[in-house]
Amino acid sequence: MSLFSHRAHTSVKPSSSMSADSSSWQRAADKHSSIEPRRATLPPWLINVGSLILMGLLVLLSLSIGVADFSWSGIFHSLLDQSANSDSSLLLVSRIPRTVAIILTGVAMAVSGMIIQVVLKNRFVEPSMVGATQSAALGLLIVSLLFPASALIIKMGVATFSAVIGMMVFMALIHRIPPTDFLMIPLIGIVFGGIIEAVTTFIAYQTETLQMLSVWQFGDFSGVLAGRYELLWLTGGLCVLAYIIADKLTIVGLGDNIALNLGISKRQVTWLGVGMVAMMSAVVVVTVGMIPFIGLVVPNIVSRLMGDKLRRSLPAVALLGASAVLLCDIIGRSIRYPFEVPVATVFGVVGTVLFLWLLLRAPAEQ
Repeated sequence: MSLFSHRAHTSVKPSSSMSADSSSWQRAADKHSSIEPRRATLPPWLINVGSLILMGLLVLLSLSIGVADFSWSGIFHSLLDQSANSDSSLLLVSRIPRTVAIILTGVAMAVSGMIIQVVLKNRFVEPSMVGATQSAALGLLIVSLLFPASALIIKMGVATFSAVIGMMVFMALIHRIPPTDFLMIPLIGIVFGGIIEAVTTFIAYQTETLQMLSVWQFGDFSGVLAGRYELLWLTGGLCVLAYIIADKLTIVGLGDNIALNLGISKRQVTWLGVGMVAMMSAVVVVTVGMIPFIGLVVPNIVSRLMGDKLRRSLPAVALLGASAVLLCDIIGRSIRYPFEVPVATVFGVVGTVLFLWLLLRAPAEQ
């Protein structure tokens, strides 16, 4: 029998169910290919005003909580008498510097997380997941061992350079990963950061500096006093710079072709963003230590409420980041009063739960 029989030449017509399935699949594909960026679900002014009120209440609560005796009536009498007393001295030397340091740290880590998410085009990364904070701690440990008497600005510069190198290595590792595999990038970042942290711990163990390393690995504000936190104001200036170039960062986050068509240098903006994230991470590590998950949780929450336009959402990210760190610091000072639980521990527990929720929820939204 011939291979080209009548049955072989019979034309197969698709059934109506097959046509319906094909057309529905095509519509789904077209819908997926035309996904638009997230849009605001709430008015931006409402979110910013609510965040500002919340931060103000937390600031008053943070100024009032502490082991030392403190009363607002003493501050009022000090203002009336125009003379310093124990309450005013405590407020100026300890309470206000600590609160300002908390606000600047929360703003810096939240904004740096937003920047790195836009640059890498991935919502599940933050400075501690790209090796920035771990590399900064490693550089800080090395310069402290080799040049223990070096100035603080030199230590910060070495930590910043180390953070940039760590982020460059991470970006080289994820270069071959397809953009659709968005969950693989944070997992590689966690492993990469764990390797750097293990190397840092090994060096500290061999040189008997584990206690010094623990100060940088666990963010804590108990040692912040006037004269020991002013370096954090540098992160405030970097956050202002991030707001100035917010539109360029947003365009770079939309894709390489769009940035090229609009005349934006993707390489320059990317390296500027990486340098800003590295410097903010290094300053925070040098001053108060590592605080994980702020740059992951806060930008995702704000993005769900306000959309993906960076210039519009950046103030809300800064305010919510400051409020989150303030709240965790208040919890850490209250749950074991008069002892303190480090902010990194409190936010690590909360951030881990929220990070797992974001990981499990993301596939359903896609």
